[in-house]
Amino acid sequence: MSLKSKIEIDYQNSLKSKDKLEISTYRLILSGIKDLEILNRSGPQKKETDDNDIKQLIKKMIKQRNESIQIYKKNNREDLLAVEEKEVVILSSYLPKQLTDDEIKNICQKMANDLNAQSIKDMGKVMGKLKQNYSDSLDFSKAGSILKEILNKKWSIQKNI
Repeated sequence: MSLKSKIEIDYQNSLKSKDKLEISTYRLILSGIKDLEILNRSGPQKKETDDNDIKQLIKKMIKQRNESIQIYKKNNREDLLAVEEKEVVILSSYLPKQLTDDEIKNICQKMANDLNAQSIKDMGKVMGKLKQNYSDSLDFSKAGSILKEILNKKWSIQKNI
């Protein structure tokens, strides 16, 4: 079953249960998918919208909500914060389990060692390999900052030797 079909079924179930938050969240997702399909059909590189496209859309939607959550926390808007957090839970259910910060750190460390990355100049090489191997389960904004920290430490250690 495609990801879009699963979302449509969950949307129908939310209509039956009359959960307003779920209904509005599913409508946003389906609207985004429809826009994506139109873009893919009419763009210069015409292609069929697949599950990977939908996962990228959902990741983007989660990122937007996480930014809103930070703003709502800063401004003490508990009412809006609760809505955004529930939407993130619904959206996240369609993605593979995301890795924790510790797991990301271990993977970045291992990949940097495997590729013999010595400085920040090697970051692109390591990030490319991470994207190749962990595209669905890794938050690349976190991985980027963690990897930068790891490579800077390696570089400063080598510089002092």
